[in-house]
Amino acid sequence: MAQCNPPEATAARLYKPNAFDRKRVERAIRERSRYRYVTPVVRNVEGGFQIESPCCSRRVDAEGGVVDIALLVCPQPGEWNLYRRDHSAAQWLLHGTYQWLVELLEELKNDPQQKFWQ
Repeated sequence: MAQCNPPEATAARLYKPNAFDRKRVERAIRERSRYRYVTPVVRNVEGGFQIESPCCSRRVDAEGGVVDIALLVCPQPGEWNLYRRDHSAAQWLLHGTYQWLVELLEELKNDPQQKFWQ
């Protein structure tokens, strides 16, 4: 897994988040298999979406504050990058690249390696 910050690209190249895709992200995270008792928030960011959630496990934030969960970036049509937050290093890590948003959302909501919903 490469350590990196999300790509810096010109605004002309980055995807512009739309309401339809945002609703797809919101619906998918409601169907997640872990930490279903907290309410995550989806925010528009340049090139995609950022997901934040209260930290109910207290592993990342002992006081249960809001923590970064995932960053979904579309640097070009037909490519979605999924990042997870390395809280100890305070940086985003590239988790994977997907051709379709639906593939990315399946990975995020199921979280088989428990990398997002800690």
